[in-house]
Amino acid sequence: MTKWTPKHEAPEPLEGPVVATITGGTIVWFVLFLVQLPFYGWFDDHGHTWWLWTCLAGGGLGLIGIWYVRKRDAAIKRAAAMETAQVD
Repeated sequence: MTKWTPKHEAPEPLEGPVVATITGGTIVWFVLFLVQLPFYGWFDDHGHTWWLWTCLAGGGLGLIGIWYVRKRDAAIKRAAAMETAQVD
């Protein structure tokens, strides 16, 4: 089992524009849903309606994700401000 034991520490997680990334992904899911919606008949005839509902579910979960990352971002900023205020 020592063959799979890591020999170095894991790198720090990357922080970037998380809110913008989640918002962009959510928009993509909703656009994919809207683009496929006119072809509902074709999807239904071929048994692929799950493609539409997957896109709609992705958009809905993306809305939850936007709410979550906005709250997380606000909490991180609040904690940093409190830490800065304690140092001063």
